[in-house]
Amino acid sequence: MKIYTKTGDTGTTALYGGTRVLKNDLRIEAYGTVDELNSYLGLIRDQKEAAKERLFLIEIQKNLFHIGAILATPLEKAVLKNGKHRLDVTKMTSEQLLEQAMDEMNEYLPEMTHFVLPGGQSIVSYCHIARCICRRAERFIVSLHQEEEVAPTVLKYINRLSDYLFVLARKFAFENEVEEIKWIP
Repeated sequence: MKIYTKTGDTGTTALYGGTRVLKNDLRIEAYGTVDELNSYLGLIRDQKEAAKERLFLIEIQKNLFHIGAILATPLEKAVLKNGKHRLDVTKMTSEQLLEQAMDEMNEYLPEMTHFVLPGGQSIVSYCHIARCICRRAERFIVSLHQEEEVAPTVLKYINRLSDYLFVLARKFAFENEVEEIKWIP
C-alpha cells in the first residue's frame, strides 16, 4: 500500500466514512492536535527517566488514537443502524485512572504554593509541552462540541490528561532533583 494517495493535493482530506473537508476544518484541527500530543507522549515515553511510566503512557497513547478516531468520524457516520455508536468510548481507559495516578504522585511531591516555570530538564520540559498541546487539543474539541456533540468522556479525558501531564512534570523534576522555579508576580 502506498502512503501517498494524492487526494489531498488540493487541500482536502477525507473523514471516516468518506466525507471530504478542508484540511483546516475544526474537526481536522482537533484530531490533528491530538495526534501531535500523542507524538509528544511517545517522546516522553522514550526517555530513560520514564521507565516506570512506559506502560501507562502507552495506554494513554492508545486512548488518544481512539479519541482521534472518534473526532475523525462525523456523527451521521458514527451511529449504526441499531442506534449504537461505531466508536464506543467505553473502550477507553477512564479518566479516573489518570486521577489515581496523579493522587499517587502527589502523595510524595512537595505542596505547590505558586505557579512554576516550565523547564529544568528535558523530560520536564517535554511534559510541559505535551500539557500545552493537550490544552490546545481541548480548546479545539470544545469548539467542535459547540458545533456538534462530542462524547463527554472525550472532553473529561483530555481535561484530566493535561492535569496528569503537569503532575508528571513535577514528579520528574522532584525525582531528578530539578529545582522548580516559582513564578512570583
